[in-house]
Amino acid sequence: MEKIRQFIAEFIGTFALIFVGIGAIKTAGHDVLGVALAHGLTIGAFVCATLHISGGQLNPAVTFGLLCGGHMKFINAIWYWFAQCLGAICAAFICLGLFNRDVVVNGTPQLAINLTASQGILVEAILTFFLVFVVHGTAVDHRGPRGIAGLAIGATITLDILFGGPLTGAAMNPARVFGPAVAANFWKDHYVYWLGPLIGGALGGLVYRVLIERRPAAGT
Repeated sequence: MEKIRQFIAEFIGTFALIFVGIGAIKTAGHDVLGVALAHGLTIGAFVCATLHISGGQLNPAVTFGLLCGGHMKFINAIWYWFAQCLGAICAAFICLGLFNRDVVVNGTPQLAINLTASQGILVEAILTFFLVFVVHGTAVDHRGPRGIAGLAIGATITLDILFGGPLTGAAMNPARVFGPAVAANFWKDHYVYWLGPLIGGALGGLVYRVLIERRPAAGT
């Protein structure tokens, strides 16, 4: 039952992010602040709602960062990835039915015209590193301020989008692009939004584990 509860929590939280994300881009358009706040508030709210159930990860890159940081078992990570991607797909298909394909495509993070794929990967990696580092420092590390984890993580999403929104859409989350790609059959530069966030997530988990957490060696 515990795994089912975790699956449901990750599904609902990721569903909310993609649903609100597509809708916010439709209504806010080029208003980066509005889009950033919509994503940040959604993540903040659903991290708070799911933190005690599943850890409030809601992002395959965050799950990968926790896996690399030693806070997640591989079999559990697969379970989480499935829930997150399924939630993203369902949300995108509902948006497709509510609006149309163009809205879903426009609501999908994309590279700026003057940005190369390698630059996009770098931007996504750095932004995701920030996110995963904050997740470790607030929601994972027992020394951190767990009570404000949702606020801190939501704020990180917001500031990341304020910087990276005009460049890559600041996905920081493979599910944020995968769900709409499946629903709208839109795969342009899709690999950028897996490589960048997964690299950044892995580095965030490893750096926090090795340089910040400093776990004692076995037997000490």
